[in-house]
Amino acid sequence: MRKSFFLFVILIIFTTFVCGLVYIAVQQDIRQSANDPQIQMAEDGAVELSINEMPQALFAPKVNLITSISPFLITYNDNDLPIQSSGLLNGKIPVPPSGVFDYVKKNQEDRITWQPENGIRIATVIVHFKGQNSGFVLAGRSLREVEKREDSLMKQISLAWIIMIALGFGMIIYKEKLKRKI
Repeated sequence: MRKSFFLFVILIIFTTFVCGLVYIAVQQDIRQSANDPQIQMAEDGAVELSINEMPQALFAPKVNLITSISPFLITYNDNDLPIQSSGLLNGKIPVPPSGVFDYVKKNQEDRITWQPENGIRIATVIVHFKGQNSGFVLAGRSLREVEKREDSLMKQISLAWIIMIALGFGMIIYKEKLKRKI
């Protein structure tokens, strides 16, 4: 019986490790791919702004960051002040904490999850540009749908974990019953 208990503990540890590893790998893939459109938008915007001004058409449709999952662009000057935006939060252009801009000045780019207010999480790519003007381009979009996928993934992995543990436990019980009959 002790050997069976030991095997069950090993089964739990192994199953938890495998399920955790699968969850982390898939969750990171989901989250990192949430940056894909913003990378292109921020990099293209920075190139355009280093040569010319950004076309106003890119800032025309106003995205409500509370309700929309549409991508948006915001430009800031080198003093971290907003210039133009297609995304608004409560009617205003949101500004990330100043430490973000300090980091981007040193590293040219940053990819962060930004929470400008409770309940609003945004996959954000920020690029620093220099040229005729200098400043920052922030491209973002809501993580609402990504987080729904992550929740679904957690439920699927949890169900798989329960099934694997139950099957393992069932096999151990069956093995014990076979031993008793012999």
